[in-house]
Amino acid sequence: MDFFETVKARHSYRGAYTGAAVPDGDLISILDAGIRAPSGCNAQTTSFVLITEPALLKKVFAAIDENFAVGAGAAIVVATEKKVFGFGLEFEKEDYGAAVENMLLAITAQGYATCWTDGATRLNGVCEKIAGLLAIGDGKNVRCVLPVGVPAEKHSQPPRKSFEERVDWRR
Repeated sequence: MDFFETVKARHSYRGAYTGAAVPDGDLISILDAGIRAPSGCNAQTTSFVLITEPALLKKVFAAIDENFAVGAGAAIVVATEKKVFGFGLEFEKEDYGAAVENMLLAITAQGYATCWTDGATRLNGVCEKIAGLLAIGDGKNVRCVLPVGVPAEKHSQPPRKSFEERVDWRR
């Protein structure tokens, strides 16, 4: 898929998945896209846990919602670590956002579906539950879970405001 077609097609998929497995090569390409994202001061504060084992997928998805991502073939749990630089800034959130967006686009380009679950994972201690399930510690914080799978239904990107409403082009 062409890059700009991918951008136009990318959306948050909240439906069921077919249950089809996602080939390892596709998952590696998706994770490589996340690893290659820009990172403030090249600190590379974002890391990933890839889950394909069905029983563990079910537990992680259930921590979010019992009906979440039913049939997804894989999940990527995204974690970050806070690192403050000598000049007083940290780039944890920026690094995380860039890595996730790269992966969202890679998932879409390969014909799979996903949903960035940042909001759902920050509520009701979900991040902590998932961190416990996966033994994520050592100063790392779970940020989101990206289910990856073949969508059972067709969806598309919701309408966007017009270019003119969102861009103030100074000439």
